[in-house]
Amino acid sequence: MDVFIVEYPGYADRPGAPSERLLEESADEAFQSLKTNGPVYLVGESLGTGGACWLAGKHPDKIAGVVLLAPYNTLTDVAQEHMPLLPVHLLLVDRFPSEKYLRNYSGPIAVLVGGNDQVVPERFGRRLYDGYAGPKRLWEFPEGDHGMVMEQPPEIWKQIIDSLQANPRPPHRN
Repeated sequence: MDVFIVEYPGYADRPGAPSERLLEESADEAFQSLKTNGPVYLVGESLGTGGACWLAGKHPDKIAGVVLLAPYNTLTDVAQEHMPLLPVHLLLVDRFPSEKYLRNYSGPIAVLVGGNDQVVPERFGRRLYDGYAGPKRLWEFPEGDHGMVMEQPPEIWKQIIDSLQANPRPPHRN
């Protein structure tokens, strides 16, 4: 298995700001540069789950499966949770509507959520999971926080891979 990691603009040493448009462009640029003759699985964590969902929706026939660590249905809903007094739906420019992105994808997804996640509360990942119509599996960690969801032992990763491979992507729906 080859692993290809994308660092988004504004993170680590990559210059720029992490806007929705730039994250999508970066994800697509990285995806287009992949040289593979095997299945492609996407893994997104936190904000990056929006990019993974976007890629799956944009290239549904080329994606074998998607793993989402601490995902959200829309970034707008998460932001509203953190700023309940502000009209976030009117103010937020970058919305990352993951649930909308996945409407064009019908392959398997794996979703991991933490019950004590203060960054992306569990209910937003569950909303995404519950609204997804394709093959899916949910891993819940009731005591898990945002960082714990990202750090899974090999046994969990084996379960995730087995789950994705047990549910091969059906033909693309129009």
